[in-house]
Amino acid sequence: MATKSLMALALLAAFGFSNAAEQKPAINDAQIAQIVVTANSIDIENGKIALKQSKTPSVDEFANLMIKDHTAVNKNATALVTRLGVKPEPSDTSKSLQSNADAEQAKLRGLKGHDFDKAYLENEVAYHKQVLGAITDVLIPNAQNAELKKTLVDVKPAFQAHLEHAEKTLAELDKK
Repeated sequence: MATKSLMALALLAAFGFSNAAEQKPAINDAQIAQIVVTANSIDIENGKIALKQSKTPSVDEFANLMIKDHTAVNKNATALVTRLGVKPEPSDTSKSLQSNADAEQAKLRGLKGHDFDKAYLENEVAYHKQVLGAITDVLIPNAQNAELKKTLVDVKPAFQAHLEHAEKTLAELDKK
């Protein structure tokens, strides 16, 4: 549970949320593009780790879905920004996301069996909740290009479905 809370706090900090005010950070489309690519790449890597560490069919199924869906989102996002002539630009947010993911992935690589499955799924639940919040509260409102904004709006239901799938898989795992 501590990992889940730590990841949630790290993501909140990474996306620039503050307790002081409800201000949205000023980020540009190039930074949004990099955040999207980074967030998707993190979940692809998490899925690859799961396929190596887990022996649970439902976890493997979820991991394969994460790899497939997030690879497709990255492919579409990359095609869009290339077409728009936007070069993804690193930001404190994308760097923080990657740094936090590196630490979590190192932890996951050290786990096996049920402990791994539980930690992986708890991380996926927390991660998707935070990414959904960031899409809604930060990325969509700050996207200047209409196509980029539409892509973010269109991809949001997939992240919601991933969250629900992770929650269901975790609940089933907890019953075992």
